[in-house]
Amino acid sequence: MAKNEYTEARAKANKKWNDHHKERTRYLNARSSARSFIRKKATLDDLQELEQLIADRRTELKEE
Repeated sequence: MAKNEYTEARAKANKKWNDHHKERTRYLNARSSARSFIRKKATLDDLQELEQLIADRRTELKEE
């Protein structure tokens, strides 16, 4: 039998927060996925492409 990580009250509070902060939750999940990919699975070609994408994004943000 698996041990619950959270109490029922904590799980309810987490769900309530996630329901009210959907965009932040999506952002955090995407950021986590990107970091994990870079650390664990990216090839040299992937990293070179990502470096170019990052440079392009920085330019976009500076123009705003």
